[in-house]
Amino acid sequence: MTDFKDISDNEWREKLTPNEYMVCRGKGTEPPFSGEYYDEKASGVYLCRGCDEPLFESSTKYNSG
Repeated sequence: MTDFKDISDNEWREKLTPNEYMVCRGKGTEPPFSGEYYDEKASGVYLCRGCDEPLFESSTKYNSG
């Protein structure tokens, strides 16, 4: 099991895209209606880009208006 506290900032920057780094490590957010999965309709499980752990299932997505 990986202890994510032991991963250096440079390693995170190599693993993640600049936008992923900003969201996952920099506490940022994507601009509205811009995310890769914004209009995704396929069923499945969404995983964390940093640790590959499940975040939520597509069946729980909803249109918040």
